[in-house]
Order: sequence, then structure tokens, then C-alpha cells
Amino acid sequence: MIRHLRRFAADRRGAVAITSALLMTALIGFTALGVDVGSVYADRRKAQNVADLAALAAVENIANADKAAGATVASNKLKNSSYTLQYGVYTPDPAVAPANRFVPSNASGANAARVVVNMSTPLFFARVITGKDNFAISTTATAAQSSFVSFAIGSRLLQVDGGLLNAVLGSLLGTNLSLSAMDYNALLSAKLDAFGFVNALATRLQITAGTYDSLLSSNAKIGDIVSAMIDTAKGQYGALSPAVIALTSVQQSIQGITSKVGVRSMIDLGPYDNMAVGTRPQASASLAAYDLLSAMAELANGSSQVAVALNVSVPGIAAATLKIKIGERPQGTSWVTFGSTGATVHTAQTRILLTVQLAGTAPYATVTLPIYIEIASGTATLTAVSCGFPDIATSTATLGVTPGLIDAWIGDVSSSDFKDTSRAPNPGAATIVNVAGLRSRRGRTSPSATCRRRR
Repeated sequence: MIRHLRRFAADRRGAVAITSALLMTALIGFTALGVDVGSVYADRRKAQNVADLAALAAVENIANADKAAGATVASNKLKNSSYTLQYGVYTPDPAVAPANRFVPSNASGANAARVVVNMSTPLFFARVITGKDNFAISTTATAAQSSFVSFAIGSRLLQVDGGLLNAVLGSLLGTNLSLSAMDYNALLSAKLDAFGFVNALATRLQITAGTYDSLLSSNAKIGDIVSAMIDTAKGQYGALSPAVIALTSVQQSIQGITSKVGVRSMIDLGPYDNMAVGTRPQASASLAAYDLLSAMAELANGSSQVAVALNVSVPGIAAATLKIKIGERPQGTSWVTFGSTGATVHTAQTRILLTVQLAGTAPYATVTLPIYIEIASGTATLTAVSCGFPDIATSTATLGVTPGLIDAWIGDVSSSDFKDTSRAPNPGAATIVNVAGLRSRRGRTSPSATCRRRR
């Protein structure tokens, strides 16, 4: 026996065939394993896609999330599958670990949905190794609603006086305007698409690449801004619309003016800053053409101050002058802001000095009333937003508005006090009545009001 074994070991004939047979067995085994692993990964990818779609469908209709998720899973015809749905509140806070941003909740307070899809895929060759006919697959997807609101804070016009607005707005722009009351009403009524405007401005500034952040970080000539407004208004209302005619008149009046403003000082796109220039989100927002024009004018005016003589034709009034001083520029915010809950807009301090001279009769030569009004800073914060689905008309937004103090005096406010917005002035007594041949009558009054309103 030992002799035969030695002869077998020494005999090299047939070695290749034996080695090939052994390697072929291993090769077939690896091939079979690869087929099963590929099948598992393909089914897992499909299950993940279905989970993603189901989560999106659920969060789009949170009131009927379970029905929407079930319909999505069924329409994709996954074999041997089931799903579970969980409501929750998702907080997109970078300071919170991704795994902790979704917190389960009841359906009434949910803004997110998590869908888990379970299925099993058959094994073909790996069953010999694993002893199982199927491999269990579980995939998870989480989707959340993103609710953004565009809002601004500031005064609004109650009545249009074309002459007064021409004087004030023209002084801010450093030109003479001749818009009619109908022109101003057209600008107030025209709602320009926000992303249409920023894309038109990007074209005017020849910014064709990068993100909106690069556009917002640039400075734009007021002529380019007005031209972008015209381009947007033409696309929405037509070339012969009243708003386009009014804006064209403004454009002609500011020819040759090279003043620039920071685009971000006018408008802040918030969560959309990192989108590529030219793209449009599903969200829509509009800006009143007049609000955008007046914000640009206030930013373009270096001194933030206007002094105009009012052409009044009221019997008994000899003359009237108006001074307006816009104090601090917005700190950390823009005139118009896009954002989610917690976004804030802060408006600057404004001072108004109206001096009215009444035509007197003997023995009173003139009666002068210097009326000074200071409107301190105000803040608006987006406290809640609810997006209606499928009827978006039911969407609501809640702003917490905190106006500052409103102080008013009849008194003598010096030019230096009026310009210095770092402190509140203390007006002295003003000469109100000049009596012929007698001493002047001086007076001072300081009614003050505090307004606090939340809505």
C-alpha cells in the first residue's frame, strides 16, 4: 500500500485536470454568490426608491399620509412587501445630529413622515450556503415639509399724492420724477415675481454661473435694477402695461446716475441662496414694484435724508417743508426676506419734520408749527407657517410684529439733532407766533405714544 501511494505521489500525469476541477468548483460558487448578491442589491435599491416616493407622497398630504404612502407602495408592485408609517416633527438644525432631527409625534402636529418598506428577495445559489430561500430587506425614508414665507416690514401708503411722492422719491434717487397718481397706483398694484426679478437682474449684471449668493453679494447700479424690474413686469403684464410705463419713466429720469446698492440689502433669498442662478424653486413669491423701487431709492441715497418744499394749495397755509431722515440701515436683514419660522426683519428708525407756516392776519404776521415725529425701530418675526394642501389658498403665516415708540413734538429741532439718529432729540421751545411790534410767542409740547401690537 505504501509503495502504491509513493508511486501515485510521484506521478504528475493528470495534475492539470484535477486542479482545474477544483478551481472550477470555486469559480462556480463565486459566480453563484455574485448573482445572488447582485439580485439582493438591485431589490434593495428598488425598495429604497419606493420608500423615498412613499415618504414624499405622505408628507405632501399629511392629513391622508397613510393612504398616500400605501397607494405609492402598491403602484410600484413590490413582491412580498409591506410598509409602516410614522408621523413626526423634523427640525433642520445643523447643530442637531441627523439621527435626532426626526422626533415621532402624533399626526396633528407633524410636519414629517417616516416610511419603512420591508420585503424579501429569493436566493438562487446562496441558499446552499445560507440554508435560506429568501433574504429580508428593510429600507427607511424620511421626508419633511419645508415651509418658507417672503415678508417685509415698513409703512404702506393709504393715499397716493403724486406730487409729494415725486418730491420724496425723486430726492432719494437724486433726480426729478414726474409720475402721476395713476403711475404710483400701478406700481403699488404690480406684483413682480421675486425669482423672475433676481434672474432678470442676473442677466443685466451678466452673472450666468454660480449661485444666487454670488448675485446677492454683488453691487448693482440703480439703472440695472430698474431695467430688471421692467423686464420682469413685461413678462408678467405686457410691454404696454401701466406698471411698465411707470417704470420706464423712472428709468428715463435716472439716466446718467451711477449710484449702486448692495443687492442683498434689498432682498434676501434665505434658504434659496445656494441654488444655481437661473433655477426656480417650486415656491412662489411676489414683490410690490413700488416697495422694491422705494427700498432701492432709500439704499441708494447716501445721506438717507430728504428735504422737499411741499406745493400745497390749502387756503391759510403759506408754505410747508418736509424733512425725512431714515436712520440706521437694516442690521443683519434685508428689506424683503425669505425664510422659515424664526426669520426676522428689522426696519430702521425714521424721523419726520414737517414745518407749516400759516398765513396770518394783523396783528399776527405768521404762525409756524414745527411738527417733529420719530418712529423708532420695529421688528417682525415669522412665528408660524402652515402650508395648505391640496388647496394652497388655505396656507397661513403668522408674524409677531413689535413696533417701537412713536414720539411727537411741536418744538424747535436743530438740523444737527435731526441728523443724529444715535440719540433722541430734546426739542426746545419754538417760535410759533410773530406778533407785529410785540415779542414772539414761543411754545413746546411733547405728546408721546407707545405702540405694542402682535398679530
